[in-house]
Amino acid sequence: MLSIHLRRTGAKKDAHYRVVVTDSRAARDGAFIEILGHYHPRYEPAKVVLDVDKTKAWIKKGAQPSDTVKSLMRKVESGVLESEHPVAPSRRREAAKQAKTRAAAPPPEPEVEAEATPAEDAGGEEAEATTDEPAGETAVAEEDDEQAKE
Repeated sequence: MLSIHLRRTGAKKDAHYRVVVTDSRAARDGAFIEILGHYHPRYEPAKVVLDVDKTKAWIKKGAQPSDTVKSLMRKVESGVLESEHPVAPSRRREAAKQAKTRAAAPPPEPEVEAEATPAEDAGGEEAEATTDEPAGETAVAEEDDEQAKE
């Protein structure tokens, strides 16, 4: 008979659990068939990553969930606990890179609108119009100021 229960992982006094499908005769931390998710009870709030669809599929095949797994599924389905979607280990790096690039890259739409606004074009013209002195005269004025300081 198959069962779905928690398999303990993590360090001493810092337990983490994997939700696994296993033969009911196997040891708690023994051989398993498939990992369905994981559970970190020491986080505040508790962190749950559970593939509910796979869990329901295994239950339909005859696997018996433990009381704790039943409770976790009820909480995830009702929305009491937020559940993240499991990410395959091979895709974790890709997901992390994509998240970094999304966070680092500014949204393109506001920048395009800001460049096309006529207020900025007018502001640039006003800045040029307010400078009465040519560039050469300001350099001479700066040299005069430096000589006066000496």
